[in-house]
Amino acid sequence: MIIMGVSIFILKPNDADIKKEAIRMHADSVKKGLVPKTAAGATKVADTAKTAANTKVDSMLLKQPFGASTVGTEKIVTLENADIIVKLTTLGGKVSSVELKNYKTYNHKPLILFDGDSKNHFGLTFNAGSNSINTDKLYFTPNAGQLKVTGSDSSSVTMRLSYSPTQYIDYIYSLKGSGFKVGLTIKPVGLDQVIAASNTLNINWAASMRKQEMDLEQERRYTTIYDISNEGSIDYLSSSKDDHTDVTDKKLQWVSFQAHFFSGVIIAGKGFDKSGISVNTDVTDSLHSKQMSASFNLTRNADGTCPLLFYFGPNKYDVLKAQGYDLQKQIYMGWAPFALINRFAVLPVFNFLIKFTSNYGLIILGLTLILKLVLSPLTYKSYLSMAKMRVLKPEMDEIKAKVGEDNPTLLQQEYMKLYKKAGVNPLGGCLPLVIQMPIVFAFFRFFPSLFELRGQSFLWMHDLSTYDTVITFAPLPLLGWTHLSVMCLFMTASTLIYTYFNNQISGATGQMKYIGYITPIIFLGALNSYPSGLNYYYFLANMLTFTQQYIIRLMVDDKKIHEQIQENKKKPEVKKKQGGFQARMEEMMRQKQQLPPAKKK
Repeated sequence: MIIMGVSIFILKPNDADIKKEAIRMHADSVKKGLVPKTAAGATKVADTAKTAANTKVDSMLLKQPFGASTVGTEKIVTLENADIIVKLTTLGGKVSSVELKNYKTYNHKPLILFDGDSKNHFGLTFNAGSNSINTDKLYFTPNAGQLKVTGSDSSSVTMRLSYSPTQYIDYIYSLKGSGFKVGLTIKPVGLDQVIAASNTLNINWAASMRKQEMDLEQERRYTTIYDISNEGSIDYLSSSKDDHTDVTDKKLQWVSFQAHFFSGVIIAGKGFDKSGISVNTDVTDSLHSKQMSASFNLTRNADGTCPLLFYFGPNKYDVLKAQGYDLQKQIYMGWAPFALINRFAVLPVFNFLIKFTSNYGLIILGLTLILKLVLSPLTYKSYLSMAKMRVLKPEMDEIKAKVGEDNPTLLQQEYMKLYKKAGVNPLGGCLPLVIQMPIVFAFFRFFPSLFELRGQSFLWMHDLSTYDTVITFAPLPLLGWTHLSVMCLFMTASTLIYTYFNNQISGATGQMKYIGYITPIIFLGALNSYPSGLNYYYFLANMLTFTQQYIIRLMVDDKKIHEQIQENKKKPEVKKKQGGFQARMEEMMRQKQQLPPAKKK
């Protein structure tokens, strides 16, 4: 067997010999009249056989429910108004693609939310007799070829899926002269005896969202599916991994396939009875961000119709809010406390500033100035507390020299006594900064979600909604960086400068002195790919804070602070009721002080 196997392998003809033998055999067959002499003749015979086979298959399909609709030619019907161009395809009677006329991609090409490739589907699924029907694969007949609506007019196009001349399913698409909404009424007529008895329709929708922005990774970071129930509770799938959920305990009023700055939303006025939604991050090409899909059960009205509504447009807060149905809730502005700050404080101020200028760099500057003005009392209090600690530092050094560093518990107790006599709160410089932290985190979510920054330039930054760069390079090992953001460098440099002067004010020493220098370096890595508008805000915030502290420093006299502290130390100590936390801390320190010292090795 081994000998035979090796022989067959060695004696096997190569491709050239096989091709030469095929040509020789074909020539012999032509001489004997077994095949036509021309290639065209051979093709004709093959096509004839293929047509005969297809005719046999088609005749079987035609006998099935909706069989006549299984064959046809795909045609495109265009709906257009002042804002969108919607293309309907007769294959499935669905929306094939949507173009937003007044917006462009990052490279100034037409902005198309999704197109009619194999990843985009919309259809009804039901049983007709013993057959399972999916309208996404059947051919509809349109009653018009093109529809352009202007002004205050509105019009509609009907795509019909026929079972018989008096039995059919109509998709009635309606469009107004402006806006981003497309109406869809699904209307089955005379099919109660054909379709399996049910008062609901099963709808399946899937779309692959196209890349619109420069940074595909950032776009994928903010692309996912949002949904809202009839009770108004918003929910969403993961944006970082594949995710799926089935909703059976409540009705969903709408489901949004949301990309970073644009979305496609399907709305049911009375809600979807049962829903299943999925997002797939396994998109290998560079033209799409994510694949999304959803399935619904929709109860028909008394007249048998199912009215739906599509929104194809920008994720702009005021535009979404104007559509109704609380569509603006799909703009994620952070966790609950941060979202409240953004929605009811930052956004109104931002919209107010837009009335005075269209330069978004100046608007961010104005927003930062207003914020710093509002927070100036906290900044002053923080500076004053750090100045007191700086004045006390010589006395703290004396205590440290007297007690030594071998007994940190006793050292902290002596420090606490000094703070108490001097009337100084050691956390007074930190607490105002902690109070400001929610605002810092709120802005971290606000700027990446702000549609208004998209495509807006300022100084060298061509688009404030994404990173700016004049330096690009091959991906760095481990880090994966392909660029260096200039504004992020400015932000990091300003933070380092601010940290240096802050250490001078507070008199920080030891490890605390250097921790402040590590954080900006970490932020450089974290924020390098974030929007330049966000880094620009952080840069302005640092510089304005530094300016505030410089002005406050001119107003605060260290000698007067020292005199006040000495006066406080002369006052008789008043026994105050300690808080639970403070009492526990002092008790813990006393217990620790009573423990025997650890033996040195």
